[in-house]
Amino acid sequence: MTKKKKSGDKKSGRINTDDSTGLFLSENGNPEENKSEYAAKEEIEKLKEKIKDADYKYYVLAQPDIDDYEYDMMMKELESLEKKYPALQTEDSPTQRVSGEPINIFRTITHKYPMLSLSNSYNFEDLLEFDRRVESALGGEEYEYVCELKFDGIAVSLIYENGKLKTGATRGDGITGDDITKNLKIIKSIPLSVKSAVHKNFEVRGEVFIKKEDFERINEEQELRGEKTFANPRNTAAGTLKLKDSREVVLRPLNIFVYSLRSDDIRLKCHFENLKILEELKFPVNKYYKKLNGINEVKEYCDRIEEIRDTLPYEIDGVVVKIDSLRQQETAGYTSKSPKWAIAYKFKAKQKTTRINRITLQVGRTGTITPVAELEPVFLAGSTISRATLHNFDEIRRKDIREGDIAVIEKGGDVIPKVVEIIKEKREAGSREFPIPELCPVCNSKLERPEGEANIYCINYFCPAQVQGRILHFVQRDAMDIRGLGENITEIFIEKDFLKDITDIYRLKNRREELIKLERFGKKSIDNLLNSIEQSKQKPFEKVLYALGIRHIGDRTAKILAKSFADIYRLSSASAEEVSNVHEIGPKIAESVVKFFKDRKSSELIEKLQKSGLKFQVDTDTAKEEKEGFRNKTFVLTGTLEKYTRTQASELIEKYGGRVSSSVSKKTDFVIAGEEAGSKLDKAKSLGIKIISENEFEKMLL
Repeated sequence: MTKKKKSGDKKSGRINTDDSTGLFLSENGNPEENKSEYAAKEEIEKLKEKIKDADYKYYVLAQPDIDDYEYDMMMKELESLEKKYPALQTEDSPTQRVSGEPINIFRTITHKYPMLSLSNSYNFEDLLEFDRRVESALGGEEYEYVCELKFDGIAVSLIYENGKLKTGATRGDGITGDDITKNLKIIKSIPLSVKSAVHKNFEVRGEVFIKKEDFERINEEQELRGEKTFANPRNTAAGTLKLKDSREVVLRPLNIFVYSLRSDDIRLKCHFENLKILEELKFPVNKYYKKLNGINEVKEYCDRIEEIRDTLPYEIDGVVVKIDSLRQQETAGYTSKSPKWAIAYKFKAKQKTTRINRITLQVGRTGTITPVAELEPVFLAGSTISRATLHNFDEIRRKDIREGDIAVIEKGGDVIPKVVEIIKEKREAGSREFPIPELCPVCNSKLERPEGEANIYCINYFCPAQVQGRILHFVQRDAMDIRGLGENITEIFIEKDFLKDITDIYRLKNRREELIKLERFGKKSIDNLLNSIEQSKQKPFEKVLYALGIRHIGDRTAKILAKSFADIYRLSSASAEEVSNVHEIGPKIAESVVKFFKDRKSSELIEKLQKSGLKFQVDTDTAKEEKEGFRNKTFVLTGTLEKYTRTQASELIEKYGGRVSSSVSKKTDFVIAGEEAGSKLDKAKSLGIKIISENEFEKMLL
């Protein structure tokens, strides 16, 4: 589009402007160098409004009215003016969405009103019972419901003071959450400020999520970089919000829908009206909300939404039903965990029927033989399903699953597809039971089934399928943390004979020139991989022990064994009795450890890894890291932590001299309670054990 210029006369005080953007321009088209601060302030405000309006139209309405170039030019001009007049830069400026420096710790925010979880219903009878309770609580008074989609995301709170976004926080434990204001500012559909004569001081709550197609793209990029893919959009969104460097957050396409408004300025009346107010204030409100009269209309709404669920660009797992009147909500009241005036109607797990074309056998890294149903492809829960796990051969016998059967397939949320049942009336004549194998499908070794176990194992530690599985296990983040050796790249390297076992990883540096010449690779990516391999040599003994992939040895068990035996030589020469005498180590684990070290090939493997520079003994300086608050204290973890995985939290506790237990007892010193903490929290309260939040735990680490 051709831009018209207004002619101006510097001497008369008039300044050239661009009609389309309102930018101050000199006669040669460059920003005027000698603007007054007053004129600059006016221009900054004008640019902020134009950018805010463009963000609203693009990210909320999906109706952009300017192109990217024009938007970028406005942003560039705003940055230039704020740089020249730093006193005019405000927190609600679009230039402040991405902060410059990473933070070390998220401070705690106490919610003005608790962020309670919703009680769940799974069928219409549950909804009817909820309606009966509402009717009883309101004493026969007439009432209406508002229904909204239940997003599979992360709940957050946004506090506005004097019309400007002051803080943004996670739900946390419902009472306190983490201050993630800097990361939330990056979501461009969240207004940094609002213009309203009425609404200036208020709280907005919403759900942060990642769209399905964006999640798929993120995983594609992860695969290209050789990184581990993410499990589901919700976990990805949660992890992104807790990144400490907002410059990394900006690389992830976060979105938000808001669903709640509380005002400090005026008395609000109805939830439905509040959603309309939020729309007027230019917040992103999902379009599917609806006011309904009676529980039967609610049921019809739920059924209709469930029908279109798979067509939506984001994940939902149900419908939220709320009393519309805020006064009636207060009358209905609350329990200690959830409001009595609202309920979540959860959708049933998604099912489809399809044919089992054949049953194949997978060999895991520890030799486990897993039967898998190869299906006639069927679209289910937003993706095409062609395989489903059959778990083990006892499961096949119990459900009488055979090749050629018509099966009911189920996928709930992010759960791996599974066979629910067989429609035996449609079974073909002459079908036969699937035989339990005696030989490994990959290396032809004899299979074994340990007494009391449902699984069957290939006992050849160097079975090619196990080798690939162990390499992937060895390089994962919780083990040696070698970035750049994902599944696809590992498969290529194995095909090229670059990797025959995990020891070959440390010889890849000798093939640098060959690796650089491979398709889709280059000098930078290969050097990054080789550097990551070199850095892995600094991993402590417990990580190396876990990375070896000994059957039944998880990361926690590896820590216990490393601490108890101090080096690989003492562990490798220990008897089964000596190993099982270690606290929390049972006879099954002890037998597996002894069996591994008796194998001559295992000894050769360890010798090669030691020559490569890996650590096979406990670092003597470890004890110096103990902290007073952790030393000899027993911790129990319950609920979902937002900043740490269970593994990471346990590592920190043990690093500083504490112990981690799986159950609460009188000997427990601390219970770390995350979101949706369960019975362990209740038991801790009954025993009077100190309960700490994730943020309090993090403060102990300082």
